Amino acid sequence: MEIFALGEGSYSVDSTKKFIPFNPETDNFKDRPGSLFIHVNPFLIKTTHDLIVLDTGLGFKDTRDELLLHQNIRNAGFDPDDVTLVLMSHLHYDHSGGLVVERNGKLEPSFPQARHVIQKGEWEFGMAGKSSSYHKEIFEALQGVDITFVEGSGELISGIRYELSGGHCPNHQVFWIDIEGTKVLFGGDELPEPEQLIRKFIAKYDMDGRKAMQLRQEYGKLASEEGWTCLFYHSKSFAIGNVSSDDGGEHFTVTPA
Repeated sequence: MEIFALGEGSYSVDSTKKFIPFNPETDNFKDRPGSLFIHVNPFLIKTTHDLIVLDTGLGFKDTRDELLLHQNIRNAGFDPDDVTLVLMSHLHYDHSGGLVVERNGKLEPSFPQARHVIQKGEWEFGMAGKSSSYHKEIFEALQGVDITFVEGSGELISGIRYELSGGHCPNHQVFWIDIEGTKVLFGGDELPEPEQLIRKFIAKYDMDGRKAMQLRQEYGKLASEEGWTCLFYHSKSFAIGNVSSDDGGEHFTVTPA
């Protein structure tokens, strides 16, 4: 198994939920008062049988009008058309924007040949258009794409499990991938940064902050005890890490994998 972090850079997000590129070397935090600053890392996993994308970034393009996600996949040595699975933790815009690409004024699926795996309740909520965190036009553009709507927790294929976790949003899911001797945990926005394992806190951006905090502790303990490599979607430091603990899971150390 090969694992790649497809970093899309840093962004500020204000009360309008607009994502604006932010370069820490040239931009000043003080110029964007009231903003949340995040980093975005979709992931790519290559196995013997599949090329897997885990969450799809913001859907932004580079200066050549190329989808950043597509270019990053090429930079990793693969062709976007060869992606076979797209696994979605949830459908908030910063995770689902790259599901589509704009061409000639029209949104088209970014991975038209791939199987997409989405919690049914998450899709239905996103399509209802009741929250600005979801962009309904993205989902409408996926008509005709192969989508597997899962419910609850279960096994997708041999070696890939999905777990309905529901801490960050009601239908959030995490993925456990155990293939070819490597164990990978993708915790989406319930395990977005390595720092969130190092210190316990309740995040305001989680639907159920206490549950999300408890889930992080459970994920950290399992990762430490069973050797799961963790993928941190919003990490500013390192996006792929190993977890260790010497006190039964009360405190964790996270190091780059």
